[in-house]
Amino acid sequence: MSSEPTAAPAPKQPFLTREARSPREAILQRLGIGALTFLGNRLAMVGLAIIVLLVVLAIFAPLIATHDPNLQNLRGARLPPSATNFFGTDEYGRDIFSRIVHGARITLYIVGLVTVTVGPIGLIVGAISGYFGGFVDTIVMRITDLFLAFPSLILTLAFVAVLGPGLEQAVLAIALTGWPAMARLARAETLTIRSTDYIAAAKLQGASSWHIIFHSVIPMCLPSVIVRLTLNMAGIILTAAGLGFLGLGAQPPTPEWGAMTSTGRAYMLDSWWMVTFPGLAIMIVSLAFNLFGDGLRDVLDPKSN
Repeated sequence: MSSEPTAAPAPKQPFLTREARSPREAILQRLGIGALTFLGNRLAMVGLAIIVLLVVLAIFAPLIATHDPNLQNLRGARLPPSATNFFGTDEYGRDIFSRIVHGARITLYIVGLVTVTVGPIGLIVGAISGYFGGFVDTIVMRITDLFLAFPSLILTLAFVAVLGPGLEQAVLAIALTGWPAMARLARAETLTIRSTDYIAAAKLQGASSWHIIFHSVIPMCLPSVIVRLTLNMAGIILTAAGLGFLGLGAQPPTPEWGAMTSTGRAYMLDSWWMVTFPGLAIMIVSLAFNLFGDGLRDVLDPKSN
């Protein structure tokens, strides 16, 4: 009695460990798992809503503002909040609400320009330093330590003193003091990533060091750097406002929130609105970026559950 040959069982798919997955697959899986976590974080959603509102104010500032932000009316100077002037007027009769709305553009300009400057520089420098190690790592990290040895605000003031007051000079000074922290973070991530299995596989396939850095290492460092950049945005806003408060940032009559707070402090006893509303704008936006950054960390942090 003959029996039909049984079919061979299908081979099982190999289990891909976290180290064996490609960088793109790991990032996509992390994003998919963390998206629901972010949506369930109410504080993060509040921060995101405030940031979206800030962007809307910046884009449609001419339509939202009720007055010309630089139009002076000495007869209407230092008027309290009313139906005509929602946040009152300053010492030159300029509408504070309109100046705050237009100041959203200045804030986003500073945050955006510093972020797109600091992020790539710190990420590339840290990845190169961590991957090659040795002499390259020693030289790069000693330069980084030199920047980190000074308080960031003091070092920023020193750069502004050399470059001169102005909005662009303030942005450059903040960027020069912001990249070392990003480089340190990227280096720490790279030291872990360079020993993974897919990096070893890429080397066996003949991939060059630069190809591995830009196609395998940097994509894996990117989530942590994005989280750190988001959390640093609040610090960027506060630093820019501090420079404006000291007269080293945006110059009059630019409607910058820190400069508005500085000019209003001379009248804060009898014209409280001149300091209160620009200060609230700085506080609310800084808090929003912190809340958004905390929620984003839950999504992108490789050490989160």
